[in-house]
Amino acid sequence: MQQLIQQMSEQMPIVLQALNEGFLQTLKLFFVTLAGALPLGLIISFGSMSRFAPLRWLTRMYVGLIRGTPLMIQLLIFYYFPGLVLKQNIWGSGEAGRFTAAAISFIINYSAYFSEIYRGGIQGIPVGQEEAGLVLGMKPGQIFFKVKLMQMIKRIVPPISNEIITLVKDTSLARIIALQEIIWAGQAFMKGRSGISGAIWPLFFTGLYYLVWNGLLSWLLGRLEKRLNYFR
Repeated sequence: MQQLIQQMSEQMPIVLQALNEGFLQTLKLFFVTLAGALPLGLIISFGSMSRFAPLRWLTRMYVGLIRGTPLMIQLLIFYYFPGLVLKQNIWGSGEAGRFTAAAISFIINYSAYFSEIYRGGIQGIPVGQEEAGLVLGMKPGQIFFKVKLMQMIKRIVPPISNEIITLVKDTSLARIIALQEIIWAGQAFMKGRSGISGAIWPLFFTGLYYLVWNGLLSWLLGRLEKRLNYFR
């Protein structure tokens, strides 16, 4: 046991450096996904509520397809399909290409889930408020931004928070296309990296990274939910 502890202390700087690099890649994928999926999900929700039937059906088919298939399969298809089937690598080579493919896959996947949350939040607002706005001479856009928006945000914060926490953990799936996120970095020491082979203990540290980050996000989102209590 003493020998194991001494070995771990000697290897710790190398392991932490690798995990920090992997965690930065995880954070980058997380923030890029949110930046793309949150607004795209809102646009998709408008399509799924559209009075134009073909657009509504097409949007709901898209949402059903994305939500009905595993994210891992979507990652593999998005990354390998252009090269294997179209004979053209549209993502570019190296880590940058893998990150681009992963980010687009995550944005498309999470925008579908966010769209349903948005739709539930918007449709959960009493119709009478829209009717009152129209009677007062407000345009639909004014009614949405000045009457519905903050109420919708209040309603969707809990389910959106849950999806955001899930996103943090789902970023680990990007290792399926060899994106060097934190799980990939921790697992690499089992196979041999920087002279360290057969070490499983770095994986426990990856769990600690996730635990701390998820705890911070849960606290921040909880604070946001309390601030929005005014709009109940």
